[in-house]
Amino acid sequence: MDVLYINGPVQNGPFAIAERPGKATGIRAAEALNTILGAGPVPHLWNTVTLAGDLHHRDALDRDIVGRQEREERAIAAKYTPGTPPASGVLTDPAPVVAALALEMTERLLLEGTLAITPTAVHLCTRCGHMTGTVAHACRACGHHGVRPHTRSLLVWDRPPDTPLLAREDFHAHRARPPAHLLTIAQNVPERLVLSRTRDHGISLEPLGLDGLVLDPRAGVHIAVLAAAARSNARQPVMTVTENAAANVAAYGAPFRRHNGTRLRYALHGRIPYDDTAALQLLCEVHRISPQLRELFLTWFLPLCSLHLRAGTTAAQLPALLKFWRRAHLARPDTPGRDVLAELRHSVAAGDMRWVMDARTLSQAIPEHPVTHGFTQEPEGAS
Repeated sequence: MDVLYINGPVQNGPFAIAERPGKATGIRAAEALNTILGAGPVPHLWNTVTLAGDLHHRDALDRDIVGRQEREERAIAAKYTPGTPPASGVLTDPAPVVAALALEMTERLLLEGTLAITPTAVHLCTRCGHMTGTVAHACRACGHHGVRPHTRSLLVWDRPPDTPLLAREDFHAHRARPPAHLLTIAQNVPERLVLSRTRDHGISLEPLGLDGLVLDPRAGVHIAVLAAAARSNARQPVMTVTENAAANVAAYGAPFRRHNGTRLRYALHGRIPYDDTAALQLLCEVHRISPQLRELFLTWFLPLCSLHLRAGTTAAQLPALLKFWRRAHLARPDTPGRDVLAELRHSVAAGDMRWVMDARTLSQAIPEHPVTHGFTQEPEGAS
């Protein structure tokens, strides 16, 4: 399978999916689309290289007993229903397979001259030594406002002037225009991007002679997607991601979207108002929607809708979407038509999500059972 949908790594923060089900939107949408394509299971991707994670570990009373990696693994496991981890497994951005690919790609880009290791003027916190960046500002590691100038060797990307960081072809969307602000994102970042950071956890750049530095996690999340795609021999991985996330990571991932004939593209999805779904309970009672059908609506149909309604779904749209969903489910055939399924797979492979609002086509794709992915069910009242 050439096209494979993979979730943009979810930041491993202090939350449970049962409380914030929107965090699983990209995971659920990717798995639903891959199932339609007949692709094998894809691991759930998590972003663990964060400064917040460093600080949490440093402040933990058991930091001498529980290592940083183990702490991240425990936090990820807690996202899922106890005893039901995802059958496809999980993959984190500093996992050995990702780190190996990152070093391979970085070394190649250095040899090609795309990236460079060069002395660069930065600022260090005068209290803790954290590298705050090329512009002086308060330290995000300890909150101290004092910084001092320092020059040290860093991994950098000096992109050619007027080189766009994003183009329409970087988005996997048939006849859909990417948001204009994402296409002009190059105007908001400097021509030199520093790709090495001071972190306690991440893909170490020590093999490149950059002791104490890790690869910028915004680059690492792209490499994690490529590593997951390599497991399935997929040449066209598609990262499901929100507009905000794409705006934050795309610039730093630009040199890492292609590797050995594989090209990563983005599929944008909007927000789902899961915090407003409690009102659905009454609607479900009025329309006699079963708990199973309601669960499919929340965990399967709405994530797919989010790829079509990329600006986000509003609470005001939920009643109409629920009625549409009920009609499509009632029309669900015992045996899906081969021609319709072939057309559906073609649309999914092309990134055309208009079929989601076509009741006839949608009815052919609806699975028999709710897709929970090991997450706790019953998300109403979540934020």
